[in-house]
Amino acid sequence: MTEKTMQIGIPRAMSYYHDYPFYYGFFKALGIEIILSDVTTKQTLSAGASLVVTETCLPIKVYVGHVLNLLDKGVDKILIPSIQSVAPKIYNCSKIRGLPDLIRNVVKRKFTIIEGTLDKSQKGQGFYSYLNEICSYYGITDENKIKSAATEGWKIYNNFMVMCKSGLSYPKALNYAKQGKIIIDSEEKNKPITVALISHGYNIYDDRTSMKIFDKLDKMDVKVLTALQLSDEQMLDGMNALGQHIYWANQKEMTGAAGHFMKDINVDGIITVTSFGCGPDSLMIETLIRKAKLFNKPMLNLTIDEQTGEAGFITRLEAFVDMLFRKKRAKLINNLDISAEEHKKPNLKNIETKVV
Repeated sequence: MTEKTMQIGIPRAMSYYHDYPFYYGFFKALGIEIILSDVTTKQTLSAGASLVVTETCLPIKVYVGHVLNLLDKGVDKILIPSIQSVAPKIYNCSKIRGLPDLIRNVVKRKFTIIEGTLDKSQKGQGFYSYLNEICSYYGITDENKIKSAATEGWKIYNNFMVMCKSGLSYPKALNYAKQGKIIIDSEEKNKPITVALISHGYNIYDDRTSMKIFDKLDKMDVKVLTALQLSDEQMLDGMNALGQHIYWANQKEMTGAAGHFMKDINVDGIITVTSFGCGPDSLMIETLIRKAKLFNKPMLNLTIDEQTGEAGFITRLEAFVDMLFRKKRAKLINNLDISAEEHKKPNLKNIETKVV
């Protein structure tokens, strides 16, 4: 095989934000060079949106744009998986499940789609059959070699998750994991306000679609918590707290994480970021809005699409954060007043009672 055939393009979109640490270790162990698409720009989004119908959700438009970016780079093999089901009877939305077919129908350029199907609701379509299918495009059929490479992939992925759970930012955790390092951020950054940012990774870790929401909240002196800092057990407990059952593949990082943070008295508010036109998210958000009222937890939902203006986005964030500051300040003042009143009251236990 020539060196060129041992390359694989990975669009920096959709499942990239969750799966890339594994793919990095896996393909590196197999000697397959990964070519990533460039970070999302306005041009990336415009190019992708021009090929699909208007009603298509923003993440898919971004994904199509990244496929085009890889083709412009000369990459002729692109990983476009069909992730049907991540666990028995737990499914992805139709657009993610049919992603290879969608790309085939809208991108009329010659290239090879490296298509693997992962469907844990069907027999014979588990994780290793998915990896075997991908490797077959490169003539790699040795199952022991594939499993050994998978072990390397899991090492990178697990290190990445350990650092995320410690509070390290997504970019730093990914960078250190790729270097084979585990750096635990032990510096506790005390901030007056703490919010939970609830969304899919592809919405909030893409600086273009999220409009650098982490940086904006940091400048407002807000501490941000995400689903990456939670264990599966914590998210499942959050699902139970809201009386919900898992059906959608990404439901734990939305409903489960939100449920966990709604119970947390140290979290002052919830911010959700959803894409306009996303069916599963629209259902989950309606549930979260109702449950947030029961937990008395302030909640802001930001809906994004290619028309979202940054000025309006910032204004809504600032207004919500300002409200949280005012609410917390009022609570502190009220507690101080109560303490002062309690201090003024005579201590009846220390008053000597005399009987005349």
